[in-house]
Amino acid sequence: MTDQETTAHGPVPVHYHQFHISDLEGPAGPDLPAAGNGLVEVEDGVVHVLTGIHTGDVEVDITLHDAAPAPQLDAWDEAVEISLNSASGELVLHAMMADLEEEFPALSFNGPGDYRIRVHARGRDTAVDLAPDEITEWYLLQVWPDKPSAVDVLKATDQYGADQRAS
Repeated sequence: MTDQETTAHGPVPVHYHQFHISDLEGPAGPDLPAAGNGLVEVEDGVVHVLTGIHTGDVEVDITLHDAAPAPQLDAWDEAVEISLNSASGELVLHAMMADLEEEFPALSFNGPGDYRIRVHARGRDTAVDLAPDEITEWYLLQVWPDKPSAVDVLKATDQYGADQRAS
C-alpha cells in the first residue's frame, strides 16, 4: 500500500447526528464521552462520529496508512485522534439505520490489532439539527496501525463541537 492513498470516498447516511465505526467481534474501544473532544464518542464499544445534521448524507473520505501521516489541518474545523482495536480484523464504517451506497474497506486493513484513527470534520455548523437534501458536511478518516495512546484533540473550532464538549 502506498501512503496517502485514498481508498474510499462516498456518501454516508446519518441518523440522530451520527455515523458509526465498530468491530464485528468486540468493542472497538473503551467508553469515551463526547464532552472530552466534541467529535468522537465511544459507547458500548461502538464509535459514534458526531455530525451537525440530524439526518441526511455526509461525504466521507478514508485513507489508510502504514504509519501516522503528518497532520494537515487547514481545511478542517475539527480533528481528533483516538485509538481503536479490531478483534476480528473487520473494523468497519457503517450507518446507524441504512445501508451504505459505497463499499468502504475495513479500517483494520492490517488485520486484527490496534489502530489509530484521525477523524476530521468540516461544515458541522452549516445545517445543525436539520435534514438537508444536499451534502453540507465532510469527513476524512485517516487510519494506521499503532499502539493505544490517549485521545488527542488536534483542532477544535466549530460551534457544534464546542456545544458537545460543554455537554
